[in-house]
Amino acid sequence: MRILLSATLALAASASATLADGHSDKCFVDATDPFDLSAEQVVELYACMEGKMLAGYTKGDNPVAAAYRGWAVTSTRPAVAGPHGDRFLQTFANDVAAEQYLKFEDEGVVMPAGSVLAKESFKLGKEGKPVRVGPLFIMTKGEAGVAPDTADWIYSAVQPNGKPMKIKQSFCHNCHVGWEDSDMLAYPLEEVRVSN
Repeated sequence: MRILLSATLALAASASATLADGHSDKCFVDATDPFDLSAEQVVELYACMEGKMLAGYTKGDNPVAAAYRGWAVTSTRPAVAGPHGDRFLQTFANDVAAEQYLKFEDEGVVMPAGSVLAKESFKLGKEGKPVRVGPLFIMTKGEAGVAPDTADWIYSAVQPNGKPMKIKQSFCHNCHVGWEDSDMLAYPLEEVRVSN
């Protein structure tokens, strides 16, 4: 999985400079609706944004922010699924989660305790504005009974400046409960999932 991500990013690296529009520290794209971008444009945009996301998330001391880039990537490129405020998401699964998660099963899923998923995010700016880094969304599966109101999932997030983001567990869970049969997992869109 990590090789696939590296290859995808290497292909996009040369084209990513066009997104900067003369601003070496900002990424621009000529669109305000994320659904107007082609797959190639998304790959280019991700190549421009990935370093900014990692640099921001790791300004703090969150252990997931420091480790997630070494985990299994679950999609060939970021995509917008609708939730998370029309942000592009790229999900990474730790070693405990990866085997089960990458099956992308819809029913009867039970993720093992210790599973952690980290979702990078970025969002298109308004017209003439640069693309913005969004939070690093994190889902951690606890031991049975640790969080019965959220099916033992603990939701958290890291802001783009590395600081913890205040998260109301019920806010996240009330959306994720829509995927109860797959242990609250809303997988990446089918067209971007990595193959097993």
